[in-house]
Amino acid sequence: MEERFIHVRRTARYHLLGRLEAAPEFWIVLHGYGQLARYFLNAFEGLEEGRVIVAPEGLSRFYLDTDHSRVGATWMTREDRLHEIDDQISYLDTLVADLAKTAMPGAAINVLGFSQGVATATRWAIQGRTSLNKLVLWAGSVPPELDRDALLALRHTNIDLVLGDMDEYADASVLETIARRFESAGVPHRKHLFSGAHRLEPVLLGRLMNGE
Repeated sequence: MEERFIHVRRTARYHLLGRLEAAPEFWIVLHGYGQLARYFLNAFEGLEEGRVIVAPEGLSRFYLDTDHSRVGATWMTREDRLHEIDDQISYLDTLVADLAKTAMPGAAINVLGFSQGVATATRWAIQGRTSLNKLVLWAGSVPPELDRDALLALRHTNIDLVLGDMDEYADASVLETIARRFESAGVPHRKHLFSGAHRLEPVLLGRLMNGE
């Protein structure tokens, strides 16, 4: 058996809050495994004043239940992972370039990754063509292949690491491990351990997006 690859065109979906033309900054928010962008964006309602919030959706969708009534999306799986990583980075760079056509000139670009979206956000921040102002990594892991030299690319990005103290998928040691990796690379960052589970905590979310 011989394995081959071709490039194809496909349609990607995203949802947004706010007026792109009037916003001095925009946030690209990346959902977690099994979520859809429009539902993920609900957590950001009320935070769009003075900014636009854009939720792109992972390119791979699947049924979440045996009745085929609920659908979720994923950014990638381990199958053919290198091509999937390249595709997601190209997708996000293309999205920002398209948004820039109608955005305010010089609008700051910020990114929040939640859960599986943390790995996607970190890879994009390092390997993509988009210059990011802020990077919020919430309740997820930084990919292991991003070594100290790779992380150095983030030394001029404002980084916040966030985790709930009752997160079902990680404990505080995960937050400390990620922080040590950034410290080893000399990358400034802030840590936030809030009281809660695997979710976006609205008060802290608002503070971080407002630069507090």
